[in-house]
Amino acid sequence: MQDGFIRIAAGVTEIALGDCAANAERITAMAREMNEAGVKLAVFSELGITGYTLEDLFLQQTLLSAAEKALARVVKETSSLDMLMAVGVPVPVGCSLYNCAAFISKGKLLALVPKTHIPTYSEFYEGRRFSASPDKGFFIEYAGQKVYLGQGMLRCSDMPELVVAAEICEDAWVPCPPSVGLAQAGANVICNLSCSNELIGKSEYRRSIIKGLSGSLVCAYAYCSAGDGESTTDLVFSGHCMICENASMLAQQRWSTGTFITADIDIQRINADRRRMSTFKSVPSEQYPMIGEFSLAITETKLERRFSPTPFVPSDKANLEERCKEIIHIQSAGLQRRLKGAHADHAVIGLSGGLDSTLAYLVTVDAFKNLGLPPENVVALTMPCFGTTSRTKSNAQKMAEAIGTSFKEVDIHAAVQQHFADIGHDGVTTDVTYENSQARMRTLILMNTANKCGGLVIGTGDLSELALGWATYNGDHMSMYGVNAGVPKTLVRYLVGYFASVSEEPLKSVLYDVLDTPVSPELLPPEENGEIAQRTEDIVGPYELHDFFMYYIMRFGFPPHKIYRIALQTFEGKYSPEVIKKWLINFVRRFFTQQFKRSCLPDGPKVGSAAISPRGDWRMPSDALYAEWLRDAESV
Repeated sequence: MQDGFIRIAAGVTEIALGDCAANAERITAMAREMNEAGVKLAVFSELGITGYTLEDLFLQQTLLSAAEKALARVVKETSSLDMLMAVGVPVPVGCSLYNCAAFISKGKLLALVPKTHIPTYSEFYEGRRFSASPDKGFFIEYAGQKVYLGQGMLRCSDMPELVVAAEICEDAWVPCPPSVGLAQAGANVICNLSCSNELIGKSEYRRSIIKGLSGSLVCAYAYCSAGDGESTTDLVFSGHCMICENASMLAQQRWSTGTFITADIDIQRINADRRRMSTFKSVPSEQYPMIGEFSLAITETKLERRFSPTPFVPSDKANLEERCKEIIHIQSAGLQRRLKGAHADHAVIGLSGGLDSTLAYLVTVDAFKNLGLPPENVVALTMPCFGTTSRTKSNAQKMAEAIGTSFKEVDIHAAVQQHFADIGHDGVTTDVTYENSQARMRTLILMNTANKCGGLVIGTGDLSELALGWATYNGDHMSMYGVNAGVPKTLVRYLVGYFASVSEEPLKSVLYDVLDTPVSPELLPPEENGEIAQRTEDIVGPYELHDFFMYYIMRFGFPPHKIYRIALQTFEGKYSPEVIKKWLINFVRRFFTQQFKRSCLPDGPKVGSAAISPRGDWRMPSDALYAEWLRDAESV
């Protein structure tokens, strides 16, 4: 449970229809297995103590008395387990019978939450036997304990940010489910005890409902439906179980009884998303009060959950091509609108032959094609200087020739040497002035070339470089529209790869060679063999690590120690703990100290859930101190 991680489970026991003692024994046995697996919250099926398909037998006192005794047995025999359980049971109160979720923990029956919406249509006939949840809850004696029966939530005393609630089967299918009000009142984990039969296409519809609820309510949602043992007189049940978190399916199973699924949900991540969304309001509700409290030992969850090493890139390869098309369309559409607004029919871009400038160039060409403007109106400039290699320069020229855009070479050696003389630099010392003078000279040429042809300078810097501040202030940092500003480095590679896969020769070969070229600003003289000497990732660290850090800091506000923990698991065998810690500390330092560059960032389109624009997603003072973050990173 440290760092907000909690393992939850949805378990399908084989139903002994009408045999409450047998059902209690199976629930207890599975709960012990779950406990051994580190589960802290367990959800079982609707009316799992009795079985759901008993029809008018629910009106028999014999069954109801047996159910009460069986639940008392579950409460007693699971008292040593460090777990909160939601078990389905019928509860008679006066003239009413309620279909309830019984919350149990450490020998206590904490609450009985009745089903709100009672279906009496098609194959369902619950209204013949069950009553809807009362408008106002009350206390009753049940299973040997005084317990609250009614709608509400339960809070973990040891981890107050964990708030659990329940709805039952049909409740999730109605226009306004109870989970909506529960989530607004503060519940961030919803349990659904269900007995949903199978029909053609129903499982996919059910899946879409549960995923959708977890997304719109920004919560974890554990759904457990009954399987084998329920009557097949007219219906079949598959034991469909799902655990979702904020529209992501973490685990699911069907047609498997006597087993359970588990997933590690992240309460901190859920709450971070809720805080970020100004439209998500948590307000206390008289309809959904806090009706119980439970305790759980705060121990480290040995994570089963896996994290993508490239969180900005779709893990589903089948979906990757469509995602690439969508991102490119967003970039291109943004540039098209800017060109129209500026009444510009030319664009100027510094085409170095590197990854970022290649993507920006290809997006620009696409925008001009969509606007019906000739490709030669895109002016690609190569501006060789001290660090330029023949490989990158040649690739830039080959690209322009293959596509048919204008291509110009402006050698800046002499201009930079003159600048060195003007400011008293010896032209030999390869310091920051040596590097930045080249970057700023290139920007001067780009800007004035754009003025001359009535065009816009297209920025090439990507999201990762902006997060790290890996750009020369008022050099490559500046443009008239930055098409890559919302695209992290790991995604840039996939986008250029997509362009390569759909291109024909000779462009295809050039793009694949660009992908194979080390990332470098090429501001220092090449090695004796002509190869690139200045490799960016040797200086600032691997971009896949920095993109990983950036995603979790910007998107969810995770503290460095938590990011370090999940990075250790994600990159195990590729980077040592020492290397991960080194670059995490470096990221924290650079992310804070380089904000001044982002505060005056040129316009550019947002393409994903994390963006760095000071006018949009990320606003922070340029002089904010980072001591707390650094201490947290150094403590790991």
